[in-house]
Amino acid sequence: MTSIYPQSTPQTARKRRDLAPDQQAAFDAFSTAVFADGALPTKVKQIIAVAVAHVTQCPYCITGHTKAALRAGASPEELMEAIWVASEMRAGAAYAHSTVMLSTLLEAEEKEKSQPGTAR
Repeated sequence: MTSIYPQSTPQTARKRRDLAPDQQAAFDAFSTAVFADGALPTKVKQIIAVAVAHVTQCPYCITGHTKAALRAGASPEELMEAIWVASEMRAGAAYAHSTVMLSTLLEAEEKEKSQPGTAR
């Protein structure tokens, strides 16, 4: 698969670590803690990560978390269903935010009505 994104390599990972070792170590510890079994099992967390990666549109995250989800026992069907949930949420957010536009329209209409002699 050809990509516009550079391939993530051990060299890039090493460079990231060399440039900010404390932050990298903190991020690694955070990631390990987040994806450990807890109230949600690792498999569910990885399925969530795949869905979120599609919303944030991060190809590196999509690839990495898809592999991790499969290792944790997720099925292709579970992953695809999670992506559909993420898709609905993203579309739903755009739809829900129409409330902001509609409210702005209403304010503009009310302002226009309160100012005699202004025509649209």
